[in-house]
Amino acid sequence: MADRRPIYLMSPALAWLTAFMVVPCLLILVLGFFRRGIYGGIEYTFTLENMALVFDPLYAGIFLKSAVIAGLAASIAVVIGYAAAYAIASMPARRQPILLFFAVLPFWSNYLVRTYAWIVLLNREGLIVALARYLGFEGELPSMLYTESAVVVGLVYNYLPFVILACYAPLSRLNTEIVEASRDLGASGWTTFRRITLPMTVPGIATGFVFVFVLSIGNFVTPALLGGGQFQMIGNLVYAQFLTANDWPFGAALSMVLIAIMMGLLTLQTFATERASGARRVEG
Repeated sequence: MADRRPIYLMSPALAWLTAFMVVPCLLILVLGFFRRGIYGGIEYTFTLENMALVFDPLYAGIFLKSAVIAGLAASIAVVIGYAAAYAIASMPARRQPILLFFAVLPFWSNYLVRTYAWIVLLNREGLIVALARYLGFEGELPSMLYTESAVVVGLVYNYLPFVILACYAPLSRLNTEIVEASRDLGASGWTTFRRITLPMTVPGIATGFVFVFVLSIGNFVTPALLGGGQFQMIGNLVYAQFLTANDWPFGAALSMVLIAIMMGLLTLQTFATERASGARRVEG
């Protein structure tokens, strides 16, 4: 008789996810196929207009801009986060927990507080401008706040700890004997990193990139605060459809396309991780 204990242990988590994630997503999906009422609300008449409108050039352009900003933020976060994780993993074992503690320390403060802090730093009377004046710069500094660059900086800062943790896990498990063998055989440090370390830590890189990209493309708080409403990302558009335009069916259609993009990326990340793990088993 099969052991049913794993099923029993998973049941509470599965019930929770079904009730508070799967069912709401299904309701949103169904809502996307109805019409908006004349005075708001929902008219329960089946239509494909909302799904077709999502692919209108106007909204497709917002999706594309959101993907570019999220991709840029994820790429920068991976470069910085991987370097930080590599440095932490290279430290003596007794120091690594302390360094990881400082890496995740920003999570001890509220997301909004961390984002507002960048407003203080980037505005024309902020600390960065004051430092430039102190160092003798007298010209007009370019606008840093309410720009796409400010949004990217805010996203990278807020999600960087996720990348550090994702990259640290495979780096900390890396077999140092393989690295030492590579160097003993005459490989340079760069060659060892490029052909040994980097390929073996691809799962962590992929996880960190997808994590930041998925969280960034649907984010509406950071673009609203650091972007100042100068441009829209898809998260802001969904927010506006539900709470400003009162067009819940179209907001639901936008949400489902966004969820589909996220699920596709997570599937690709899982495939990449499994492929990398399989390659390591074959080599082993």
